[in-house]
Amino acid sequence: MKRLSQYFFRGLITFLPLAITVYVLVLFVTWTERTAIWLLRPFIGDFYLPGLGIALGAAVILALGFFMSLSTTGKLLSYIELPFTNLPVVKSIYSSLKNFADYFAPHEQDAQQVVLLKMPGHELSIVGLVTRQSMKGLPKGIGELEDQVAVYLPMGYMIGGYTVFVPRSWTVPVDMSVEEAMRMALIAFMSSNKNGKSETTP
Repeated sequence: MKRLSQYFFRGLITFLPLAITVYVLVLFVTWTERTAIWLLRPFIGDFYLPGLGIALGAAVILALGFFMSLSTTGKLLSYIELPFTNLPVVKSIYSSLKNFADYFAPHEQDAQQVVLLKMPGHELSIVGLVTRQSMKGLPKGIGELEDQVAVYLPMGYMIGGYTVFVPRSWTVPVDMSVEEAMRMALIAFMSSNKNGKSETTP
């Protein structure tokens, strides 16, 4: 019975990520197709090519990215963000999600670095993400020591994390992408053997 439950949960863990991914993709494709039909129907009548909604959605996202890259649109965006940056609860959620998304946006390569945090004289090491290479712009009292970096330490299963300010010499670069590090942190760096099975005894 115990072995059957292990097989069940192992299959469930394998199935859920695939099912959720496919479900989100189906929702996106369905929404873009319906929106495209609603927008283009007055112009093209009954003529419609499957996939036109996806192309239209991609074009809108590209156009939005282009306009947001212009210096003149920054002020307009600040007006649009006013309701989201002033309401107490909404402000916290929106700011956290935006900052998290901005971290994965294209930046200089050095600004996105996975490191191994090792305190001198201790054998303990922690995988973290360098989120700030310079302490400029931070409130007085934070990062006053010379040559410090900000390192985010994600907790297992993404239940939270800590940001620490440490000397740069405490960090050792890791040959791993930010996306891979976050994915591994999500499962607490759980290892598996060559057969793809967790290294736990039945």
